[in-house]
Amino acid sequence: MAVQSWEKYLEKNKPASAPPVGEPKKRKSVVREWGDAILFAVVAATLIRWATFEAYTIPTPSMEHSLLVGDYLFVSKLHYGPRTPQTPLQVPLTHQTIWGTSLKSYSDLIQLPSYRLPGFSEVKNNDVVVFNVPFEAEHPADLRTNYIKRCIAIAGDVLEIKQGQVFVNGKQAATYPEMQSSYFLQVPQPNDDLADAFKRFGVWEQSSPDGMPFQMQTAQYGLGYEVHMTRAAYDYFKQQPYIKGIIDLKTPVGQPERQQVFPNNPDSPYSQPLAAPPFPTWNKDNYGPLQIPKEGQTVQLTPQNSPIYQKIILRYEHNEGMSVDASGQILQNGQPLKSYTFKQNYYFMMGDNRHNSLDSRFWGFVPEDHIVGKAVLIWMSVDPTASFAQKIRWNRLFDLVN
Repeated sequence: MAVQSWEKYLEKNKPASAPPVGEPKKRKSVVREWGDAILFAVVAATLIRWATFEAYTIPTPSMEHSLLVGDYLFVSKLHYGPRTPQTPLQVPLTHQTIWGTSLKSYSDLIQLPSYRLPGFSEVKNNDVVVFNVPFEAEHPADLRTNYIKRCIAIAGDVLEIKQGQVFVNGKQAATYPEMQSSYFLQVPQPNDDLADAFKRFGVWEQSSPDGMPFQMQTAQYGLGYEVHMTRAAYDYFKQQPYIKGIIDLKTPVGQPERQQVFPNNPDSPYSQPLAAPPFPTWNKDNYGPLQIPKEGQTVQLTPQNSPIYQKIILRYEHNEGMSVDASGQILQNGQPLKSYTFKQNYYFMMGDNRHNSLDSRFWGFVPEDHIVGKAVLIWMSVDPTASFAQKIRWNRLFDLVN
């Protein structure tokens, strides 16, 4: 009886059975793990590229010798503040096309207003700036081609160029040792010393396979070379016995040019030069005075000055019902617009290679919402004309951009 009672007691008081252990969690497949890692990397890279720094390369000589073809730069978005995306429907980490193809990488079905987050500073005179070139009407503003130039004048400044020298608000602007201008070297008899000097001073021709400038025969100056070079190179060649003379190729005061400057060609490259240009004596070396538009500033509009503000009012500031009549007067809903108040700041950009730069002298102002960032550091530099062993310009690595 005692045993039987004990058995009943145990049966009655046996501990509750432990809950069943769940099935072990399924481990992610290798494909899933790689997919998650790639997704994270793309999101992180996109955010870094948008908000902090982005890498760019220099494809043209318009900033030489301050920046060289083959320089790779870091451009800071933090200095002026990153812009919120205007074109959200875009393949990540692309610009206008998908890598290695001509396929468009974005859809412009959705266009959002663009805002700028706070930055460390504002654009200053002589900053080297990356921006979306404003004249490319075929792309949304944030996906237009990136240009890099020096900001010569900021909003509110009065710019003037006299015989190639820039003046801002009546004062001579800063010059840099690496700035270049165009000259014709009269060389009756080329020699090896000339070729060596070209290499030493970085005088080269981008369209030449080896970078060597092309020899030419001209009716005006005779046999020689048309080159872009620094003042130091000019001083050196001036002393060489094989140089007969050096002709400065600045455009004289009052001489019109084949490529009309802004605003005589008000919507370059989509417009033709005006038959009666408002500033017929302006050229790339003798320009202005011209005031750079500033946010909140109001200007009175006339047929003569409307070419200056035409792109701003009709395109950059997204106004409705704007047009231009045959006389050049800007109209709003068919009525003459007598005055206009600017909605944002504008800037005037020029290349340091003053005679080999397509810049604000030819297509006008850069709107503030087109500013991408400030060039701060050269992290790599590759010489496109050098041999394999000398391809890297080691002396330029990790140089700050000035």
